Amino acid sequence: MTYGAQEKVAPYAAALRIVGLDPVLISPGDTPSLEDLDGVLISGGTDVDPSRYGQEPVPETDKPDHARDEMEMKLLGQALERDLPVLGICRGLQLMNVYKGGTLVQHMKGDPHRRVPPLKDASTPMHEIEVEAETKLAAIIGAGTHPVNSRHHQSIDKLAPGLRVSAISSKDGVVEGVEVPDKQFAVGVQWHPEDQVRDETQLKLFRAFADAVEKRDH
Repeated sequence: MTYGAQEKVAPYAAALRIVGLDPVLISPGDTPSLEDLDGVLISGGTDVDPSRYGQEPVPETDKPDHARDEMEMKLLGQALERDLPVLGICRGLQLMNVYKGGTLVQHMKGDPHRRVPPLKDASTPMHEIEVEAETKLAAIIGAGTHPVNSRHHQSIDKLAPGLRVSAISSKDGVVEGVEVPDKQFAVGVQWHPEDQVRDETQLKLFRAFADAVEKRDH
């Protein structure tokens, strides 16, 4: 599991442990080997460096974390090449799109739910998404409408070649889920299921990731 800030780790690690996985924590500066990993979870965090998709930063974009970008890009590429299970969450979804050649909206305008201050309960649903039928995401949590707790100021703009949209925001059509169809499990979501594991539907994402890891082991 990759991360940028130590204080953000606990919910992700707890969600992985609930489904029987033992998280290996990987931070910028680490040199992980995929020989020691059975899957990769790319967690949320700061914005991906816009230079990686050919843009100059706008004022609202976070200062680049070059070490994290480099580490996660390399790890993601190796995982996809070996068809290891990949779960991207929030920044992780955006990184998947940038890695495969897509671009991002650096600062979304409009709906203020995407830039709310920290909530007392991070599991609070902020809006609804529509999950596309006949996708991996639909097979996991079900097609149709689901409440999610998205909190983000960036989103996918140009979809990368080789990615399929699996979910969009019901209100404004913003991409909320992507996947790599020709991989056994390479799924990205824009919301934060690690904060919603009390909801069995959201826990299914981690169970599906764990199932993919177990299949890889065998």
